[in-house]
Amino acid sequence: MLLFMKTKDMFKRRKVLYSPFLLFSPFLLLSIVLILLYSTPSVMDGDENKYLGFANNLIHGFYSLPAPNIYLAVGPGYPLLIAPLIALKIPIICITLINAFLYYLSIIFLFKTLLQIVDKRVAVTVSLFWALYYNLYESFQFIGPEILAPFLFSLLLYFLVKSFVSKHILSDKYIYLAGLTLGYIALSKIIFGYVILCMIIGNGLLWIFNRNSINYSKGLMILIVALITTSPYLLYTYSLTGRIFYWGTTAGNNMYWMSTPFEKEFGSWSPEPIHVEDSMVSMKSNSEFRRNEYNKMITNGGQIPGYDEYIWYNHHKNFVEIKKIKGVEQDDVLKRIAINNIRAHPVKYIQNCFSNVGRIFFNFPYSYKLQNPGTLLRIPLNGIILTLLLFSLYPTLLNWKKLIYPIRFSIFIFVLYFGGSLTGSAEIRMFTVIVPILLIWISFVLQRSLKINWRFD
Repeated sequence: MLLFMKTKDMFKRRKVLYSPFLLFSPFLLLSIVLILLYSTPSVMDGDENKYLGFANNLIHGFYSLPAPNIYLAVGPGYPLLIAPLIALKIPIICITLINAFLYYLSIIFLFKTLLQIVDKRVAVTVSLFWALYYNLYESFQFIGPEILAPFLFSLLLYFLVKSFVSKHILSDKYIYLAGLTLGYIALSKIIFGYVILCMIIGNGLLWIFNRNSINYSKGLMILIVALITTSPYLLYTYSLTGRIFYWGTTAGNNMYWMSTPFEKEFGSWSPEPIHVEDSMVSMKSNSEFRRNEYNKMITNGGQIPGYDEYIWYNHHKNFVEIKKIKGVEQDDVLKRIAINNIRAHPVKYIQNCFSNVGRIFFNFPYSYKLQNPGTLLRIPLNGIILTLLLFSLYPTLLNWKKLIYPIRFSIFIFVLYFGGSLTGSAEIRMFTVIVPILLIWISFVLQRSLKINWRFD
């Protein structure tokens, strides 16, 4: 009996020792240290002020001003998360520290998901890759959803795998948890609202022709729950705009810059052109102006001196018209100009889309921006993911019906998101949020299709 108790106690200690919460705890500490070292609560950038502003709006009982000043730049997912903390007057640094815990939990849920579909050695290796994914580290110090979104995707993947284990539909709680998580992702990153809509249509058609499929039934239920989760926000935007399924007022702006027809512009977002009178003359003759332009270049992330003059020259005619209007009307005008640009310059738009792929994976190229050696740091990790992703495509297509349904479901999310991201001006942060899906997909496919022999025959 004594021997049995000792053995039982030994197994308990071993279980704690190999707990993912303990295994990955050093990365929680690393995240906290990075935030404390590099966070600057006294200096907020534009996006941080935006999220704080919307959170304050929620505290005061509204999200956007009414027409014509409607401003729906971001979804309410992240502002909803931080609004209670702001209402309690919690210090800004504590809000930023949430990022550390979200990233830590994303590693744990990714690991728990991998354990269900691949062997433990692969699960540990891939989870460590995600834990060391330094491309996301730069987002630790900022207030925004760039860490929240990957956490939600790791959580979604965990619930998806759990959902499709059970043969029951309504009694499986993980279906509803997956739907709630996917809906909250859409509230945090509004492009996923359109992903949900497209998937409901596709999954619905598959279910109509395959009503006996438990997978299609569960998938449709998850998507319906996700749509219901977003419905309060969509009802709110309808009350403001009178438009069904209206998510935000920034799509037109992204489409506009993506459709730019000018030769030296690559589809990256730029600030609105503001012309300073006689600045072109000053740039050529005034050394003081040159020094000011150099300082501006340093503070604006390496934009070439005088870049705002080029933007003004190319775009001021459009923005003279656009600045006279606001909100939904402005969004509509930008979309109309973008569509006209695409129709008039389809080849240039395709070139911009190709540049967009480069920005999504490697944060390059940007219009009017100097080269930066730091860009090379983007290549190793995302290069590995891209290479393995391309390698996984053929076995994925060849064995499509043999893939477990959670993998197929998440692949559709990625394809629709990636395709939608190409239509608007995108950056590398659009890619980092979706990395957990790619890691799960690649791990599952490669373990079943790739055999490596490290010893020579």
